[in-house]
Order: sequence, then C-alpha cells, then structure tokens
Amino acid sequence: MSTPTRLAITDPLLQPFQLAHLTLRNRIMSTSHAIGFGEDGMPTGRYQRYHEAKAAGGIGLTMFGGSTNVSRDSANTFGQLSASDDRIIPYFQEFAGRVHKHGAALMCQLTHLGGRSQWRGDNWLPTISPSRFREPLHRGFTKEMQVEDIVRVVSDFGQAARRCYEGGLDGCELHIAGHLIGQFWSPTTNQRTDDFGGSLENRARFGLMVLEEIRRLVPQSFVVGVRMVVGEGDSGTMPDEEYLAMAEILERSGLIDFFNFTYGRIDTEVGLARYMPGMSLGLAPQLRPVANFRRNVGLPVFHAARINDTATARYAVSEGHVDLIGMTRAHIADPNIVRKLSDGVEETIRPCVGATYCSWHGSCIHNPAIGREDVLPHTIEKTDAPKKVTVVGAGPGGLEAARIAAERGNTVTLFEAASQAGGQLLLAAKLDMRRDLIGIIDWRVSELERLGVTVLYNAFAEAPEIADTKPDTVIIATGGVPDRMQDIPGAELGTPLWEVLEARSPPDGDVIFYDGTGTTAGLNGAHTLATAGASLTYVTPDNTAGAEVSYIERPLQMRAFYKSGASLHPDLTLRRVARAENRLLLSFENSYSGETIEMSCDTLIYEHGTLPVDELYLELVGAARNFGLPDLTAWTSAQPQPKSDGEGFDLYRLGDATSSRDIHAAILDAARLCTRL
Repeated sequence: MSTPTRLAITDPLLQPFQLAHLTLRNRIMSTSHAIGFGEDGMPTGRYQRYHEAKAAGGIGLTMFGGSTNVSRDSANTFGQLSASDDRIIPYFQEFAGRVHKHGAALMCQLTHLGGRSQWRGDNWLPTISPSRFREPLHRGFTKEMQVEDIVRVVSDFGQAARRCYEGGLDGCELHIAGHLIGQFWSPTTNQRTDDFGGSLENRARFGLMVLEEIRRLVPQSFVVGVRMVVGEGDSGTMPDEEYLAMAEILERSGLIDFFNFTYGRIDTEVGLARYMPGMSLGLAPQLRPVANFRRNVGLPVFHAARINDTATARYAVSEGHVDLIGMTRAHIADPNIVRKLSDGVEETIRPCVGATYCSWHGSCIHNPAIGREDVLPHTIEKTDAPKKVTVVGAGPGGLEAARIAAERGNTVTLFEAASQAGGQLLLAAKLDMRRDLIGIIDWRVSELERLGVTVLYNAFAEAPEIADTKPDTVIIATGGVPDRMQDIPGAELGTPLWEVLEARSPPDGDVIFYDGTGTTAGLNGAHTLATAGASLTYVTPDNTAGAEVSYIERPLQMRAFYKSGASLHPDLTLRRVARAENRLLLSFENSYSGETIEMSCDTLIYEHGTLPVDELYLELVGAARNFGLPDLTAWTSAQPQPKSDGEGFDLYRLGDATSSRDIHAAILDAARLCTRL
C-alpha cells in the first residue's frame, strides 16, 4: 500500500483498534455472509480469492462463513460451509495464509441453525430445536432436543472452534439471532420446563455452555464474539429488555470479546428483507437502535446493515456508535475501499447501490469481478499496445467498456445519441425503491471524466462517424427497445412500461398491467404506477408477481404492491387485445386449466423485455475483420480475442444490443471483452 495521505492519517476509519489480543489495522470490516462460493461445504480457491481481494484492498478484518454449520443436523440449505469435521482444517490454513499475508485478520462465523434448518438438507436428518416449532421461512417441523442432544451440540460447537484455531484463524463468532442459541433465548420457540427453559437465566444456559466449551478448547488469545440482535422490531416475540439482559449476562460471563449487533428478525420473508436491507430502505436503518443499545455494554461493538458509503461509516465510528463498522456489501462492490481511502482517492470508490444482486446471484450488479477473481482482476493493468477504441452507447455496458478500455491506456471515443448517459437505467431509476441504481451511471461518468475519455452526446453515430475515429476496435452497446409483443394480435393497442415512465404521469381510468417477464421492472413498475394513482390490475403468466425478483427485494416490493391497492391475477397468458367501444378487451389463457379469461380496461401497459437495437452493428459486420463475432472461449475466460487478419477493425456488441438481459450481464460483457483489450 502506498504512503497514506495526511487526511488518511486522521481518518477515524483508518485508526488501528485493539480487539482483545488482536491488533486490527483499521476500523473497517466485512461481516460473515453466505456468498455461496464453497464446494462441498469447504472454502476452496474461489471462496478464498473473494476474501483475499478485500485483504489486499486494505480491510482490517474480514469475517467469512455466514452460518457455518457445526453439526450434521444443521443442514446446508443456502450454500453454507461446514466445520463439523477436521476435513476443513487444511482449507482454513490455506485461507488464513492468503489473508494474513496482506495484513488483515480473518474470522469465521459458527452456528447450529436448529429450526432454521430443513430436514431435506444435505444429510436428510430431523431438525432440532429447544421445543417443537415450524419456522415460517424454512418450513420444517422440528424435534424437541433431548438433554443428550444438547450435550452433543455443545461439544460440536467446541470442536468447530478448535478447528478454526488450528486452521490459523484469528477468531470466531456465534450467530445467535433466529438460530439455535437464539431459539433457546426466545420464549416463543423455547417452551421447555427443565433447566433450559422458563427463566431468562435458564434460557441463556445453552449459549453459555457453548461458550464455556469453546473457551475450554481454544487459548485466550483466540477472539470469540457473538452476533445478536438488539431487538426484533414490529411483531417481535422477545422484548428488547430481555435482549439487553442477555447481553449483560454474556458480558458478565467473561467468555466473549465483542458484540456484533444487528436489529430485526429473520424467520419471515419481510423480516429477512428488513434484516438484510437493500435500496428499498434508507442507509444505515439499524444504526440508531444499535447505538442506543451499545450505551449499556462495555465490550467492543461491531455493526453492519446497509453501511454503503464511507461518510456513513465514518460517522458511526467517530460518534462512538460502534468500534468496527461492517461495510460488507460495499466491499462486494469495491474490495479496494481502504486502499482508496488511504491513497486519498475516496471519490473513485465504486458505490454499493443496494440492489442485493449479491444475495441472489453471488456477484455485484456492477462489479462482475466478484466471484470471478480467477479471470477478472479488481485492478485493471495497463496494456503494452494501446489501441483506438470506439464505443457506441452510454448505457451501463457501454460506459463500462469505455472505462475499462481507458484504464488499460487505450484511446477511447464514446458516442451517445441522447443528451446524457444512462440508457435504460435512467428509466429503471424512476421506479419506486430503485432510484439508487443511478449510482451505477454516476460513478462511471465520473470515472470517464477522470480518465479523459472523449464522450460525444447528442451524437447519433453511423458508419462514417465511426470511420472518422480510425478505430482498431468498435463496441456496439446501443441497448434495446421495448418488445412490443408483435406475436399477440392487437398488442399494438397497448403501451410499454418504458413509454409510460417517460411520460411521468400515470394514465387515467382502469389499467391492466401485463408483466410477461417476472423481473423487478414489472413488479416495481406496477406498484410505482399504482402508488402514483393508477387503478391497476396486475396480470402475469407466472404463478406469482415478481417471479425473478430476489428474495431480499421481493417481500418489500410485494408489501408496497398490496398497499398501493393493485390487484393480482397470476397464471394468465395474454392471447389477444381488441377494441370494444371506448375500452380494450383482453383475452387471457389460464396456464393450468386452458380456460379463456376476459378482462376490460381503459389502458393496457406491459413489460416484455427488449429487442436489440442492432441496425448499426449489422451494417458494420461486413467491414469488420472478425465478422462481429467474439471467440467465446477467450470471451468467457476474459482473455484477449484472437488477432484478426486484414485491415480495418474488430467489431463486438454487448448487453441488450445482443439480447434482452440485465445490468450485470451488460457490464460483465464489457469486462470480459475489455479487461485485456
């Protein structure tokens, strides 16, 4: 890392912190999460490289292994690791070596899911809990634990912690909220009448036994903490006062070194969406209750929940609300946050926009290198043979292509037909709960300014204009236009969502919104229009609204949908549209029964993806040395495209100019092509 700037030396985020026997180089951390990169429950190369990038980027502490299982009857249900046998120790040792060589600390989260598990998981074993219950989210009925089960699981926790220590890790934390220890805490899920139920002290007993066993098996220098909520919020089953009492019990025990505080509940869809907040909620939505709670404890406090930007993180630390601030998803967007802070280039940090793409697809919506560190670098290297690169279209894909090509040292010219950059994303950002998407564009526009890229707005590029740039490479990123469903008779009587958003006002009268894709555009579009005043009926061929929306985003979008007054009709495929006096008559077919259902409305609005704007690409194909086609082996491995024979230029297209996909796909196309261009 380069010499810190004067500002960096005084930055609260960059001050070292003494955590028990462990010195951390700064106050920024990444909390444990289940990224899903493991193989057979082990943190193999891909998993390790993902965290190593954060360590190389300067982070003080990276925690991994969200919900790492300690027992065989805590099933792998969402891609967790398993520390239930010694097989994991060599992986831990390799992992620790990777992270420690960059100066960062490494810890693992341990848990038994209890009733949050599922009997259909990897081992097909009955799930266990203090008392029989069924978690709404994971839906499995549990077996009430016998005392012998309690003794076994306590031992399993201790052995898992031993494996962490022998694997060279710096510490571990126990996940409490909603998991087995938390199920013992809760009077709702713990109805026992023995020494493990009833009073607060009895309900705390199991967790304390686990910590005592861990401390028996690892040295005092090994850091141990807990991740727990400070309250559950609306519809909570355990009072906030009891959470405070539990924290005091833990602190008095002398068995832990830190608290990792969060807020909310994880056993329902809406609860989980609020516990792991995306852009549907504001920044740092849990910081206030955590800050209030920490006044009652003396141990160091960690916290992470939509701390996306360094300004919010700096405030949390400087005001003493936390000791370490978790910027977990922010580091998925940019693992080099600390390095950029230290170098005094904070403005170049790629922002987390809260799209929760990482929770659903295991990669950042606009940092495709996440999870692909073996082929896509987080830091772009200069080329030894600069070229002239011409890009047409300043949507997400075109901007990314121009940015990476310029970072490589190429001379880049970017044509954009509109008066500003953004493409379809400008419309997406008009939707309720999606406005932060504009950060994807704003950051890239700023980066192009920094790199000195020539951007020509209001410039409708055609073959002559492209030829004038004398390009070696031409990249077509012209995006798409709404698919107007021409295969459906009468569909021309409807209006695509795109045009309605551009009009900026909802239509009058009865509206039928037909969502033929099930993506977030359709569900968000429907409740955005209904909230703005449209009398709206949502119809989809899928069995639910927003079938392709992430499990983090969909619950809050559905809540907004129902609050808007819109009505929902699933399982219906649009077959025909016709005029009937002053209204439209729509014919649908039920996907299961084949029955014809007719509805009428004043306005039909639809979302059906896009068709590529590819006229320019097709015009240029004949003049291109490579006929406009990439070598797919090189493309998928982000290697240089094979050299083409003859004079002229190589031609490529990406994003929706090829086919209707999403933001990440367009940016990934650009990264694969341009990283070694």
